[in-house]
Amino acid sequence: MGSANEYDLSPILSALSAVRMPAQPEEYDIHAAVAKALSEAGLEYEHEYRLGPRSRIDFRVGRVGIEVKKGRPATSGLTKQLRRYLESDDLDAMIVVTQRVTRLPDAICGKPVCLVSLNRLWGVALP
Repeated sequence: MGSANEYDLSPILSALSAVRMPAQPEEYDIHAAVAKALSEAGLEYEHEYRLGPRSRIDFRVGRVGIEVKKGRPATSGLTKQLRRYLESDDLDAMIVVTQRVTRLPDAICGKPVCLVSLNRLWGVALP
């Protein structure tokens, strides 16, 4: 039996696993695809959710944050950004959606961090 966080993440991860992107999307396109996948899964979300001053995540589904990154973000900078987000009492977990696999810790601030790599979702659709 898993923790509450695992159960909270599974419907979101399932919705995000349906996202398919062209080879060279803009970050806006990824945001639109994530929003569509969440909506089609019946998940309510907030886009560009403000956690605090100078701290805004791309999406919030319940108490789970979703951050979208084009390409392969630098691990150190992304980890620092996620730490700032997960220090918030508004979030219990974070999902990072990237085009390419990037190494991230399994947890930050004692809260789970999951990676959804778009190039691993049945491959990137080629033009």
